[in-house]
Amino acid sequence: MSRIGIRPITILEGVEVDVTPSRFIAKSGQNSMEIQIPDFIVVKKEENVIKVTRKNDSKEARSQHGLIARLIQSLIIGVKEGFKRELEFKGTGYRAAVNGKELVLNMGYSHEIKIEIPEGISVTVAKNTIVISGMDKQKVGALAARIRDVRPPEVYKGKGIKYKEEIIKRKAGKKASS
Repeated sequence: MSRIGIRPITILEGVEVDVTPSRFIAKSGQNSMEIQIPDFIVVKKEENVIKVTRKNDSKEARSQHGLIARLIQSLIIGVKEGFKRELEFKGTGYRAAVNGKELVLNMGYSHEIKIEIPEGISVTVAKNTIVISGMDKQKVGALAARIRDVRPPEVYKGKGIKYKEEIIKRKAGKKASS
């Protein structure tokens, strides 16, 4: 059995769930998200808990069991609280700005880099911090990774874009031999 898949998922207060054999829907206020459930996975709602099991022990069912359980948990948290990733950038002349539905980055290249902001995701820029927030954990994480890939942090001067909680181990440069 999947150690992650068998864990019961608690339904947060204020979140309504609708479970059908092929679809799982989570709602909270005006927020609503859904996920397709494969045929070999069974999702049951029991009072304030959701349990995910599988119909058989096929390789595909085993590989999807834990994944579907965590996606359901992410939906429940996403519609209630949402997800947020913070990125920090450091470097002379490095700038970021939100222009309509795109993020414009000046990161030391000869040109601006424009990244389109997906539907349902909001991006704010304050001083040297980019904050990405939204209901869908996958979209928030993917956008944060795309932004970080524009100018990953380098280990000598610490310049670049990094996650706020990321720790960059700095290296010493060339030392004069004496």
